[in-house]
Amino acid sequence: MGFLDKIKGAVHAVTGGAAKVTLDYEPKVAFPGDTIAVKISATSTGAEVKGKGVFVDLVGVESVRLRRNDAQGVTDDVRVTRETFSQEIQVAPAFQLAPNETQYFEANVQVPGSLQPSYAGHFTQHEWNIRGRLDAFGNDPDSGYLPLRIGLRS
Repeated sequence: MGFLDKIKGAVHAVTGGAAKVTLDYEPKVAFPGDTIAVKISATSTGAEVKGKGVFVDLVGVESVRLRRNDAQGVTDDVRVTRETFSQEIQVAPAFQLAPNETQYFEANVQVPGSLQPSYAGHFTQHEWNIRGRLDAFGNDPDSGYLPLRIGLRS
């Protein structure tokens, strides 16, 4: 491995570009206590990738937004967000990807029974997101957050 290859490998580790990660999951709308079937694919982008595990992250975010309204004394748009829930679920143990290799990981992830539902009101909303992630050296490669709707049981 030449000097430039080593530099490229270090850049990939720092930016999370050492692997391409995708996540597929069903159902797209789940209820507290349900099970979600997840499929994660991880492809090395050129160098060997060693990881401590494969994870699914579930995150809830509440947002409040007030639009500017001079008549009501709101002089600027106001948007505040707060993470209400975060959980990482390990779906596979330590792994190793050879250069340009793809591996697939499948698991069933249980949605915690205490989650509040997704909603969108006039000023507030609560959203859920899910992502697949490799725990690897540097910035963890991940699928990016994808929307997950949590329903309300009646």
